[in-house]
Amino acid sequence: MLKILVIDDDPIVRAALKRTLEKQGYDTTVASNGEEGIIQAQLLRPALIICDWMMSQLDGLEVCRRIKADSDLATTFFILLTAKGATPGEAEDRVRGLDAGADEFVSKPIEMNELKARVRAGLRLHQLNQDLQSQKQVLEILNQNLQAQKQILEAELAEAAHYVQSLLPPKLEGEVSVEALFIPSTQLGGDSFDYYWIDDENLAIYLLDVSGHGVGSALLSVSVLNVLRSQSLPNTDFCQPSEVLKALNHAFQMTNHGDKYFTMWYGVYNRLKRQLIYANAGHPPGVLLSGSSGTTIQVKQLGSLDLPIGFLPDVHFDDAAFEIEENSTLYIFSDGVYEINQPDGNMWGLDAFIDLLTNCSQENTRHLNQVLAHIVTLSSKANYDDDLSLLKVNFG
Repeated sequence: MLKILVIDDDPIVRAALKRTLEKQGYDTTVASNGEEGIIQAQLLRPALIICDWMMSQLDGLEVCRRIKADSDLATTFFILLTAKGATPGEAEDRVRGLDAGADEFVSKPIEMNELKARVRAGLRLHQLNQDLQSQKQVLEILNQNLQAQKQILEAELAEAAHYVQSLLPPKLEGEVSVEALFIPSTQLGGDSFDYYWIDDENLAIYLLDVSGHGVGSALLSVSVLNVLRSQSLPNTDFCQPSEVLKALNHAFQMTNHGDKYFTMWYGVYNRLKRQLIYANAGHPPGVLLSGSSGTTIQVKQLGSLDLPIGFLPDVHFDDAAFEIEENSTLYIFSDGVYEINQPDGNMWGLDAFIDLLTNCSQENTRHLNQVLAHIVTLSSKANYDDDLSLLKVNFG
């Protein structure tokens, strides 16, 4: 039952208001002066207070100020009773009352139907305010829960990203050396790569990029990595890139993997023949640099027009073969290394990236950290929107 407190030093008014309000179904308490009214208000926490303006010792204006200053009573609807008529100072008095925190005014002598209407309106506003406060508290609790869940999710994503990075291969040294650069984006991404000797003669090198971001992309990337490392694709010659891509396309159709597909560059280098065979499924082209000086450097882009893995079930992938000259360098990368928005709003593109690799080769500064340093200067962001993966293969 809604509680109403009546504060008035006139016993007749108190009795009349109490009887009228209780007939309306309200739990009504009365106080005979301002000090008693404040104490009762603090004990009862009523939804609405009706208080006489003109009282001895503590008037209604001061009672209103104290009630509204109490955080537990600040939303209580406050009606001031005034015997002031339509005098030249009435507007100024209402301003004083409003400044003190009063929500409504009723003039004496009291017209009970008007009072009941104003009480109903005041209680509706009080209930609305209470509902808003409750919703605010609920939203605060939800926000706290969301923040806690966000922290847990961020920790789990960081752990997942660390796991993905732990699967990437270490630097390869020897007759053919391979080093890698991997800078993860702010989100869990779908880049993955590997290089390993299939046998004594053939070195497999590949890099894949799953569409989208998040856990789904990362899981698909890790799944492909594990399948290739275990060589578990049936009836597949892993020294034949087109067969590998065909088998992957059969195993990883996007309709069965959350509508996710991936691009991939897969190559095999035969060290005895000094021959590189590769196939490309919608991936950025590999870049082969041959020669040792600025006047003899040759640039070949090792790309194709074949579709990404998972798009269509029956895609034919083509192999291409190249003889590898001594001191040649092969770069394989994801599109994150060149699709970079610059501060001027323009995107740094593939051609500019290939020019960078060529210039570094001419200056005999082929270290990946120097390539990365140049990329960092181009970006206006501290973090990248996409994974940045880059392999450099040096053929002795």
